[in-house]
Amino acid sequence: MSNMSIVTTFILSGIPHAPALDTMLFGLFLVIYVLTVLGNLIILVVIRVDSHLHTPMYYFLTNLSFIDTWFSTVTVPKMLMTLVSPGGGAISFHSCVAQLYCFHFLGSTECFLYTVMSYDRYLAISYPLRYSSLMSGRVCALLAAGTWLTGSLHSAVQTTLTFRLPYCGPNQIQHYFCDAPPILKLACADIAVNEMVIFVNIGVVASGCFLLISLSYVSIVCSILRIRTSEGRHRAFQTCASHCIVVLCFFGPGLFIYLRPGSRDAVDGIVAVFYTVLTPLLNPVVYTLRNKEVKKALLKINCVSVFTQSK
Repeated sequence: MSNMSIVTTFILSGIPHAPALDTMLFGLFLVIYVLTVLGNLIILVVIRVDSHLHTPMYYFLTNLSFIDTWFSTVTVPKMLMTLVSPGGGAISFHSCVAQLYCFHFLGSTECFLYTVMSYDRYLAISYPLRYSSLMSGRVCALLAAGTWLTGSLHSAVQTTLTFRLPYCGPNQIQHYFCDAPPILKLACADIAVNEMVIFVNIGVVASGCFLLISLSYVSIVCSILRIRTSEGRHRAFQTCASHCIVVLCFFGPGLFIYLRPGSRDAVDGIVAVFYTVLTPLLNPVVYTLRNKEVKKALLKINCVSVFTQSK
């Protein structure tokens, strides 16, 4: 992979911004990162501790929280270094390979997981009586394993094709992490094949997942409208609303970057913040503030801890 590569170190330019904003942006993104990690860890602990949350929906939510914790960790710490250290943007060739692989591995796994979660909600609302048999523990495990395996293969293809090219000239990556489009601009070879693979491997796959999710929710809405009681309809809509919010925030910016003809460094860098920094934070915020079952479980754990301390 690196036999033809003369470049041994890349320089990440970071987020486009005025130098005077370094300290403010560092503080802002550091707070978001800490809240993201803590929030997702809380969800993992709550679902693990409360037996009432041992259902397919929360099983997939556990996977989502785990992914978001690491998805944010892959990009944000390095971005913070570019804001406070003159040499903070330096990243070795092999570290860049690892970051690109991990980023696309976690990102594509999350993409497939959202599709599985929408299918889970479709079964829960459209076939409530058969739901427990259709979405058994074995089926959930197979679906989750499938998302991780597919994400791994998807990322391996993208990473291999990106770094099989020679890099022998400029080493300044116009981004705050190693992603395929800005890296390919530095290659000393024709990148037409790579650009086509990005379009198909990322853009079309993401669009396909988004289409399947949309079809699932169209079916869900039709099923909800057939529910006779207003309370039942409200509860069903509320169950799916949080998922829809996170899905839109994740897919919107991603499709904008990977399906758009041409690449604009400044625009891509700013848009990427939405799905690398803000979306992982949305997961714990949306699934706790909009979810009565999670809030009830948190309250129960808090009451138990207070009672234990008082004794």
